[in-house]
Amino acid sequence: MNLTQPVFGLNVDPIDAILARDGDAVLAVITGVEGPSYRPVGATMAVFSDRHRVGTLSSGCIENDIALHALEALQKGRPVAVRYGRGSPYMDIRLPCGGGLDILLLPRPDRSTLHRLAERRRQRIPCTLRISRDDGAMALEVGGETGWDGAVFQLRLVPDIRFLVFGKGPEAGTFAALVQSAGYPNVLLSPDDETLEHGAATGCATRALTAKVFPADLAVDPRTAIVLFFHDHDWEPPILADALTSPAFYIGAQGSRMARDTRNLELETLGIDPAALRRLRGPIGLLHSARDARTLAISVLAEVLSVATTAGPEA
Repeated sequence: MNLTQPVFGLNVDPIDAILARDGDAVLAVITGVEGPSYRPVGATMAVFSDRHRVGTLSSGCIENDIALHALEALQKGRPVAVRYGRGSPYMDIRLPCGGGLDILLLPRPDRSTLHRLAERRRQRIPCTLRISRDDGAMALEVGGETGWDGAVFQLRLVPDIRFLVFGKGPEAGTFAALVQSAGYPNVLLSPDDETLEHGAATGCATRALTAKVFPADLAVDPRTAIVLFFHDHDWEPPILADALTSPAFYIGAQGSRMARDTRNLELETLGIDPAALRRLRGPIGLLHSARDARTLAISVLAEVLSVATTAGPEA
């Protein structure tokens, strides 16, 4: 039996994959980790009846065996719990990290619940998926944390970090292309046609800026990062004035320390108070004085992810 047919499309989500395909599927969820682990509690993988799979729960050492047990779970029609590594009965399968991994296999997960979950994710609404260990019944709740609640496993799902990228020139286009390639939702907003064309060519959502304003219809939530890449710094104050009233967890603007100080003075004249100004980052990036667009893009993305990690998953 060939079980080595992964569907490893970059950034494909296993739950989305189940909803996108007809036929039987199994949702595999890591429900416990002992010691080091390649993937965290709550990580998911999908296995289909035609032996294809989406996602990974290890560095590649157990996926074939998970697929085998998943097909067995489809035949049994009920959830199956599997243990790998430390304390596992499968002594011939070793985890390179030396830890232990508990995985729950859910045959034919309730698609109506998964569709409601997908809609909440589309609307960027945090929620918790509750899964019964005994019969695989699913329900959605507003609150709750990832982990066991008696015989129910809870999977907390929060929106991906979303990037609103404002700017003109190679820095804006390169940064938007980087976050797009990494699979983060993003919008590139620019007054420059060439910048917008560059972004569109790399798959980014784009929007033309026709005035020096923060578009009123842009939805900003606590999982949004707002980054400005303008050499023409007079675009910044009116955009940042509204950005600083938003719940975005990261707001930053390209430029030197001198540009930052000038920008802050202009924002003060617009009535932005010092507490709000302290939210504004600049110069941006972990590597100060980056001299090319690629280095700057990587440096800024690293800083944003560092801030997100410090702030917590629902910042």
